[in-house]
Amino acid sequence: MGLPDDCKVNLRAKFPKGKKNLITDVSGVKVGHVTLKDEDKNIHTGVTAILPHGGSLFQQKVMAGTCVINGFGKSAGLLQIDELGTVETPILMTNTLSVGTALNALSKYMLEHNQDIGVSTGTVNCVVTECNDGELNDIRGFHVKEQHILQALAVAGENFAEGDVGAGTGMCCMGLKGGIGSASRVISCNDKDYTIGALLLSNFGIGGNLRIDGKLIETELEKKPEKGSVIVVIGTDLPLSDRQLKRVAKRAVVGLARVGSFLGNGSGDIAIAFSNGNIIPHYSEEDILETKMLHDNAMDKIFEGTAEAVEEAVISSLYHAGTVKGIRGKVIRGLSEYL
Repeated sequence: MGLPDDCKVNLRAKFPKGKKNLITDVSGVKVGHVTLKDEDKNIHTGVTAILPHGGSLFQQKVMAGTCVINGFGKSAGLLQIDELGTVETPILMTNTLSVGTALNALSKYMLEHNQDIGVSTGTVNCVVTECNDGELNDIRGFHVKEQHILQALAVAGENFAEGDVGAGTGMCCMGLKGGIGSASRVISCNDKDYTIGALLLSNFGIGGNLRIDGKLIETELEKKPEKGSVIVVIGTDLPLSDRQLKRVAKRAVVGLARVGSFLGNGSGDIAIAFSNGNIIPHYSEEDILETKMLHDNAMDKIFEGTAEAVEEAVISSLYHAGTVKGIRGKVIRGLSEYL
């Protein structure tokens, strides 16, 4: 997926794309959606789940780092990631008022699969992220239920749709229909290929600012404050430390800026980067653990590949989304109508 080679959008890439051009090109990563659509009831919302590897995330944690680019957001679980440098649950995306529901469901999911949580060991740091889909969705209706979270986790796989699906069903971006977008890049280190993948929930920017490959796209000009958000998840199999992953997460802003974001006052822009190339066991008989990391002088190509993947993921979220009529008669057009 990502942007197909035969699409009307020309976006130059310095680094090779992964086989699927999705975050799931990173070995072990899976993504699942549940999409809730009912135009008569003004329901345009859903859930997206990202699993950083195929095993037990609580028992085998992935190294991670976050970057709160602009903190107008209500995500859960970021504080402990910053403190301990690991992610120990799937990462969920949904709408703002469904964070509590998602947190409850994910907590129950983790307890079901880990009988020791809260008994012989501590509790669990569930990660739930959000954007506000209230411009198209009846967000006050609390249509996302706990069963939808569990369904998204259950259907997660290597192939998944983009555009107005899952958590992206009701999102708007740059004055157009936004949603879920993904892309990947292949980076060579020590004569071995590694993958950097990005998946994002695009709900940011204002109409008239969109740029593709540096060129301004003629769309309807919006004269309103920036009140959107974006959640960017970057995954890799490169053996990076949590400090390096935090640096990678910061580079998401480069991809966002390239497409026309200025990170407005009312925008919640958050990035999470994880590596399943470094696994941290929950239990260890050894006091000292061995992990690997890149030499910092080799990080430039990682940063550049990340910026490319995030930039394409934004455009892909727009490219795969269609025109939608939402609550209060609001119509948001897909990018294809302007190409």
